[in-house]
Amino acid sequence: MTFIYPVILTKHEDGTVTGVFPDLEMCEVSAASVQDALEEAREAAYNWIELELSEDDPVMPHVSDIDEITLEENQEVRNIMVHYRYTEGWDE
Repeated sequence: MTFIYPVILTKHEDGTVTGVFPDLEMCEVSAASVQDALEEAREAAYNWIELELSEDDPVMPHVSDIDEITLEENQEVRNIMVHYRYTEGWDE
């Protein structure tokens, strides 16, 4: 399965970058650069999705339209794509 969720990246004066997923509750990242933040965001989203799919009744949240996300001056939005191989019930 492929999931795509937007992350809002905020660039701080000290050069660090934080990221927040508006659709994935409590899914946030902090990094030294935009590139590092994007890598951490992909991992954080994967872990969030994996945890949700492990629940008895998983509910994947609606995906926000990036054109409708309000940004501040020091922010940008990027879509994060996560490929998740769902293997429940598959025995090796």
